[in-house]
Amino acid sequence: MPRRAKRYATRAGLASSATSAALVLALAGTVAGCTGSSGGEDDKDGKSGGASASPSAAAPGKYDSLPEPCGTVGVSHLRDMLPGAAAAEDEGGEENTAAPSTGPDPLEGEASATYDTDRSVGCRWKSATTLGTRHLSVQFERVVSYDPSISDNQQAERLYDEKARKAGISGAPGSTSGSPAGKTPDGHASPTAGDGGKSTGGGDPDSSADPDTAPAESPSTPEEDVAPRTLQDIGDAAYLDDALHTADSGLHRDITLVFRTGNVIATVEYDQWVTDKHRIPDSHELQKKTRELAEQLAGRFEED
Repeated sequence: MPRRAKRYATRAGLASSATSAALVLALAGTVAGCTGSSGGEDDKDGKSGGASASPSAAAPGKYDSLPEPCGTVGVSHLRDMLPGAAAAEDEGGEENTAAPSTGPDPLEGEASATYDTDRSVGCRWKSATTLGTRHLSVQFERVVSYDPSISDNQQAERLYDEKARKAGISGAPGSTSGSPAGKTPDGHASPTAGDGGKSTGGGDPDSSADPDTAPAESPSTPEEDVAPRTLQDIGDAAYLDDALHTADSGLHRDITLVFRTGNVIATVEYDQWVTDKHRIPDSHELQKKTRELAEQLAGRFEED
């Protein structure tokens, strides 16, 4: 090849190489610009290099576990509320005077079946005499919120309010005031309905456990004392429901007391069935014993 032509070919090759290098640099700048722009947007949105924009999770509940239910009720309360069971325990404990009892201790209680003892537990007791039967149960539910914007305590408060509304508690969200004459808000007969305005349950129908106690007539319980109502000084919130059932299946009075402490909802149920329909279970006695037990349980949570 002539020298002049060779010089031109060399110059053309150099020009081509320079053009290619320029294109590479231009492409690299474009990529860098895109990358920088993306990082800037992330920084602006708080998604990168800064605090997260998502809301923080609500605080956990006050309690992260539940007590063993059958051990929460003191023996003194059980003896007072279940006279028949207390008498059976005393008979079984007589030394060398009778055959040893083969059954479980009537004051030990029977744990409720549950699939998650970390979230729900309960225990039941029963006593029976020739004059009637009494049942006692305690249930504890630990509420956990799965909504990060709602705390466990707030969720427990919502569930408690729902229970109170269904029980007809005045002032509960969605509750309605007023109820038919002779009926409690959930439709059960009041103590004065069907008994001529008298309640003959002033004494203890299970008084066979104490031969010195004799049932006596008493005035009827005021209706405002048996209507569902809120209670003070038990947990963060509490209500009580008193229902008298007079169906043919049996005469019994059921007391239900529900209270909330932190993210735990506790329910105490205490009822008395009688064989003599002329002896109405005494509302005042049953309510008093239920409240005393609930106060003890609430205090136990506060100590933990």
